[in-house]
Amino acid sequence: MQNGLERLLSDPSLRRPLAGRRLALLAHPASVTRDLTHALDALAALPDLQLTAAFGPQHGLRGDKQDNMVESPDYVDPRHGIPVFSLYGEVRRPTPAMMASFDVLLVDLQDLGCRIYTFVTTLRYVLEAAARHGKAVWVLDRPNPVGRPVEGLLLRDGWESFVGAGALPMRHGLTLGELARWFVAELGLDLELHVVTMNGWQADAAPGFGWPLGERSWINPSPNAPSLFMARAYPGTVMLEGTTLSEGRGTTRPLELFGAPDIDATALLAEMRRLAADGAEHWLAGAVLRPCCFEPTFHKHAGQLCQGVQIHVDDPAFYVHAAFRPWRLQALAFKALRRLTPDYPLWRDFAYEYEHDRLAIDLINGSPLLREWVDSPTATPADLEVLALADEQSWEARRRPFLLY
Repeated sequence: MQNGLERLLSDPSLRRPLAGRRLALLAHPASVTRDLTHALDALAALPDLQLTAAFGPQHGLRGDKQDNMVESPDYVDPRHGIPVFSLYGEVRRPTPAMMASFDVLLVDLQDLGCRIYTFVTTLRYVLEAAARHGKAVWVLDRPNPVGRPVEGLLLRDGWESFVGAGALPMRHGLTLGELARWFVAELGLDLELHVVTMNGWQADAAPGFGWPLGERSWINPSPNAPSLFMARAYPGTVMLEGTTLSEGRGTTRPLELFGAPDIDATALLAEMRRLAADGAEHWLAGAVLRPCCFEPTFHKHAGQLCQGVQIHVDDPAFYVHAAFRPWRLQALAFKALRRLTPDYPLWRDFAYEYEHDRLAIDLINGSPLLREWVDSPTATPADLEVLALADEQSWEARRRPFLLY
């Protein structure tokens, strides 16, 4: 497999339209070649390209910030002497002065295939800015590590935020290049967009099912994305950020497990299975759930022993890619906890991605529908299934014209 960056580096004919144009690069720590050279260094080494600026998304160009809502400053790259502008600092959208520093923006970001991942929103923002300022955008495409499956409710009108760039489901099943094509069409943007496609990406091939497992090193695209197995669980476990339950930050398996000091993991799993037995057995398919104990060293419940559940999607004997539904699985866990302890203080009320007036769980889901379903004493898995299935089928049809592979 060759990703977009590698094709651009290896094929001078692909680079020819960039001759004489000032280039900027939007990248992060996972923007590397097969031999782990960072994109900025690899592109700067080409004599026929002129790099004049770089941009870093949340967590930074080279990777410098551990948690959410920790901003990165602008700086001058010490090796290449070009300005590095932060799109997660004083601004989230590039300013006119930043846009004046280049003619073509190269976007090389490893995504996780989940709507809430903020690199998706940053992609939208730079496309909009490019259209306003007459700049070109080239997306150097990379794999969607969780492949083509679609899952979750669509973001509703009015619920756009930095963790919700548009009317996407939680698990969208597109590469970043395909997402760029969708944004341009959806938003009616007028700009030069070019996607440098991958060669040999097989979205449905085992054992990676989107990620070339065994062929490529995994580089964390963000600090708490340490593996493919986290990426598989993330479209469900990311919802834990809007709850009082630990998502495993402060452990070695962030966003693959969840829990708290005051829950009974065995009882929770039993209730999840009881709820699923009424026509929602597929909500628990494709993975193995294991009761566990863990003690976060930082973040929620730091220094306290938590009971919880780990979602195992790492064993090919048990993981079934087409069947695994992380968003439904996590929703079922919330519903089971609410059934066991109706007054449990589940929803975390705090400023989330600088939003103060809307609950984090609603921002994450792109509407209050999931929270309302969890909190309703009479709502069943079948009720949520009807909503989700309609949205998923609608999205699969809408995304079809933008697929490149």
